Amino acid sequence: MARSSGDNAQALFHSLRSAYAATPKNLKIIDLYVAFAVFTALIQVVYMALVGSFPFNSFLSGVLSCIGTAVLAVCLRIQVNKENKEFKDLPPERAFADFVLCNLVLHLVIMNFLG
Repeated sequence: MARSSGDNAQALFHSLRSAYAATPKNLKIIDLYVAFAVFTALIQVVYMALVGSFPFNSFLSGVLSCIGTAVLAVCLRIQVNKENKEFKDLPPERAFADFVLCNLVLHLVIMNFLG
C-alpha cells in the first residue's frame, strides 16, 4: 500500500512539473519573486526566533512588508495570466501599474509603522 502512494506522489509530481513547463516565462518570473519574498519573510522569522525581537515594530514591518509584497505579486500573476478569463480585458501594463501603486502605498504604511 505504501508503494502505491509513492507511485501516486511521483505521478502527481510529474504531472505538476509537465504542466508548469508550459507556463509562460513572465509568470515564472513572478513566481520566483513570490518565492523570494516568502523566503525573506521566513529568514526574518528564524532570525527573530534565534536572536530576539527587541525592536518588535521593525520585525513586524519587515515580515509584513515581505508578505504584503508576495500577496500583491500573486494578484499581479492572476491579472497577467492569459488563461484567466476574468481579467481578459485588463492590459498587462495596467496590472503592473496597479502592482507598483499598491506597493508604494504598502511601503508607505510600513515606513509609517516603523515610527
